[in-house]
Amino acid sequence: MQESLKYLRPDVVAQLANMELRARLVVEGFITGLHKSPYHGFSVEFTEHRPYMPGDEIRNIDWKVYGKTDRYYIKQYEEETNLKSYIILDASKSMDYSSNGGLRKIEYASYIAAALAYLMVEQRDAVGLTVYDEAIRFSLPPHATRSYLKQILKELEQLQPSKKTGIAASLHAVAEQIKRRGLVIILSDLFDDPAQVMTAFKHFRHKANEVIVMQVLDPMERSFAFGSDAVFRDMETKEELMTQPWHIQKAYQQSMQEFLERYKRECRENAIEYVLLDTSTPFDRALFEYLNKRKRIV
Repeated sequence: MQESLKYLRPDVVAQLANMELRARLVVEGFITGLHKSPYHGFSVEFTEHRPYMPGDEIRNIDWKVYGKTDRYYIKQYEEETNLKSYIILDASKSMDYSSNGGLRKIEYASYIAAALAYLMVEQRDAVGLTVYDEAIRFSLPPHATRSYLKQILKELEQLQPSKKTGIAASLHAVAEQIKRRGLVIILSDLFDDPAQVMTAFKHFRHKANEVIVMQVLDPMERSFAFGSDAVFRDMETKEELMTQPWHIQKAYQQSMQEFLERYKRECRENAIEYVLLDTSTPFDRALFEYLNKRKRIV
């Protein structure tokens, strides 16, 4: 495996020093892996090159081209594309969960958000970030500059989950804030009333936005494979319940499957992209879904 591809693994990325490094290495690993299965034939389109001229910014030199030609070429970009992207991240207390000492859902979701923002700015797309729990915590409108990306990454670096979940109300508020239609990407465990949440998703579609929903779960939330006696604590209310998981595992799995299938089905019926992820899923899955969507709408 090429060195860069290991940065698509959540356990490896979690060990990196800061959010900017995580975002850059995830994107570099993703670009490296695009030509490999299952993405064969899929590529990121780059702008044309021109020879380096005195006064050009050195950071725009394409060093790979230099390595092949022994000449300096500048990657040319437009100042900004017409695409506005809105990353909306759930930071309620339920996102604080992790099993077996693994990555918390909030960490996994924030790494995806960081990598998406990094990739968008590299393509000169404008990207914004909204974080919510019971209500909108803060909102950064879309811009396409590297200095603005640093601000987004700083917010993601410091992010900690708190308070109860208020997905539907928060998303309705975000939808009302968006004045220019674009691509909306929602990262959440979706642990709220599906009927109300779907109404909020449809609010974005009613305003002519394209929508990708990325549902982030812990592997144990899908399997319920806890084994012997266990104490379950509600992340938001702190209520505790002792039980033997194997007694209810089958019923839980069936209920969870119905819960996930409902979101999948209703998103499809409303022309909303739905992506199911857990905290062990390599990051290229989320980035590919975004890039595939972008190619269809730009």
